[in-house]
Amino acid sequence: MSERSDRTILRDLACQYAEAAAAPVQEERRRLWRDHNSLRPTRVPIKITFGPWDAWCGEMFALKRMRCTDELLRQWERALRIMLFHASLDDDTVMEPWITLPAVKPRRWGNVWGVEETHSDAAAGGSWQFRPPVSQWADVARLSAPAHVIDEEATAAQAGRLREAIGDILTVNVDRGPLCQGFLGDLAFSLAQLRGLEPMMLDMYEHPEELHALLAFLRDGVLANLAAAEAAGDLGATSQQNQCMTYADRTLAPAANDNGHRRGQLWGFMAAQEFELVSPEMHEAFLLQYQRPILETWGLTAYGCCENLERKIDMLRTVRNLRIIAVAPRADVRRCAEQIGTDYVLSWRPNPADMVCCGYDEARIRRIIADGLDAARGCRVHIHLKDIHTLQGDADRLARWVRLVRQVLDGPHAG
Repeated sequence: MSERSDRTILRDLACQYAEAAAAPVQEERRRLWRDHNSLRPTRVPIKITFGPWDAWCGEMFALKRMRCTDELLRQWERALRIMLFHASLDDDTVMEPWITLPAVKPRRWGNVWGVEETHSDAAAGGSWQFRPPVSQWADVARLSAPAHVIDEEATAAQAGRLREAIGDILTVNVDRGPLCQGFLGDLAFSLAQLRGLEPMMLDMYEHPEELHALLAFLRDGVLANLAAAEAAGDLGATSQQNQCMTYADRTLAPAANDNGHRRGQLWGFMAAQEFELVSPEMHEAFLLQYQRPILETWGLTAYGCCENLERKIDMLRTVRNLRIIAVAPRADVRRCAEQIGTDYVLSWRPNPADMVCCGYDEARIRRIIADGLDAARGCRVHIHLKDIHTLQGDADRLARWVRLVRQVLDGPHAG
């Protein structure tokens, strides 16, 4: 297929997405999330998160299925097809009128701290064994904190090609934000990747001094990376994360290519998935005390992903700018709701296996959603379906699930 044909494919997809992003419902959703994240009473927002890292999405939108022949344009064809599919689901995700290109950086997932994270060979779809690069404490000397560096030439080349293809239809937003955001800045992920999950847990008992020193190094590296991006004027209104939609009274609304902001105007996000089995006391000592100085540099923050935090909500209340607390599938919704109250947003993540992945039982879904809403009655709750790793080939279940949940929300459990 020729470059002209590739461009035609992208432009057709961009036109379809631009139409979806311009629909009046998008502004309604912006108001909904702004009110919800500002702790005003609203209806319960619904958010679905998925991407190529999920098995079904990676297969459904595999690069080999794309029609573009050019490698870069094929990547953006996939991105647009995923965005259009998401728009068809009718959840409360805001479809913004731009497409985001991450700036090219020399450090990336897998070598953030200057060492390569490797694993054993694996057959396609099979398992593998992780090989942590800090297997001995002497290996810490090999680590280096990530500077805020952007490959301007490579970034400009990619942005130029994308703008040439669809820039008159969709704004190309270049995200120049810092590397150490989200999971790459939450310390827990990096610590487990560098040291290994089991050694990390044993270190709390056997090598606490060395572990504290490593955590202090990671904390200072993240803070320096964020400060450098801010000083360079590279913090943009899309350089923020909260695992839902980043609208609130106290933060800047997302906007394309709107840079030069400070962390205090934006959302920050951290999780502690690797610390789920760690006691609250150990969590505070070996993680939260190092996360807190990073979290509190942002305007508002969200905490948690798939880990059960029900025993740790009192501890999280010490984060002065916390606004969203995740309630994972394994958590007791009622116990979490009693602790969260109306002080924070309760981000409830029902088990995707119950919702769409292992069969599709409408009665079971209605019962689980209704029970969860009853348990969280009075809270500022939203429903976040994520980690959808298989749909057994039936992607339509997601749209059906949204419609079913809306029916439950319209019923007696909506309060």
